Amino acid sequence: MATIVYVHGNGNKIPSAPLKRQWDQALFGRDMGTASRMAYWAPVSHARALPPFAADEVEQLPETTPETTDPPETFVAGVMREVDSAGPQTTTEHLESWLRDLTYTADALIEGENTAPPVTSPFEALPLPRALRRAAFREMVKRTFKDVYAYFFGGRGDAMRQVVREALSGAGGPVVVIGHSLGSIIAYDVLREQGLRDRDVPLLVTAGSPLGVTEVQDLVARPLQVPSPVRSWRNVSDFRDLVALDHTIRPEFSPADRCADFSVTNTSWNHHGIGEYLSSTAVRRPVLEIFRE
Repeated sequence: MATIVYVHGNGNKIPSAPLKRQWDQALFGRDMGTASRMAYWAPVSHARALPPFAADEVEQLPETTPETTDPPETFVAGVMREVDSAGPQTTTEHLESWLRDLTYTADALIEGENTAPPVTSPFEALPLPRALRRAAFREMVKRTFKDVYAYFFGGRGDAMRQVVREALSGAGGPVVVIGHSLGSIIAYDVLREQGLRDRDVPLLVTAGSPLGVTEVQDLVARPLQVPSPVRSWRNVSDFRDLVALDHTIRPEFSPADRCADFSVTNTSWNHHGIGEYLSSTAVRRPVLEIFRE
């Protein structure tokens, strides 16, 4: 009997049980009981859950924190200072333009602008050395994504991964894993761990995932591979979803024949809502096939 493990994304959440039921309803149309479980890592970053009756959109936009109130020009200047001190002179007009594109994209996320992302993401536009990309990315996530910053740079990454490890260890038989947004990063890192090589994961779904972004790939488990226990990896995104930014994982994660990218329509207000991703045919069809077996 298969079990499904959900890994939620950025932002505070309603309590685990009603959140799981929301995901169940969107994907299966009913409560799956013990056949599904939520890897509920929100308490690692948030002391108190949202009220259970809150209209939890299931994935919130970035939170504004005291560290994220600087205007874009201040952000650019700060990163330029880091780049200046990091090594060879790369502080060109091109770099400054790239940083402004990056931070304006982040601002659009915060404001919920429904503009389509550029054909080339600002995160992919400049081939900087890895250390400089990391410096720029660190400043951007400090400015926009509190939980992403906590995961990569704030010392909370292992605690978040431990929640996913425990959810997987408590599931018997084959396990389907669905990760949304930051949850897709956490799920990927955990599934790449040596201790999980013998797990049977017939399907990994990443929804609205930033795993295609070079600056994220710099920080996750490497080399970039489909996790050993995963037989099939489906990555789904709406091209208007600014969290995904780069919408493909197949060109960079090997072997390519075990992963596929799907463009779906997400009609939520920010084109990133997990409910719309879960109810899409690209996600529902393969999951229901496994649970009918």
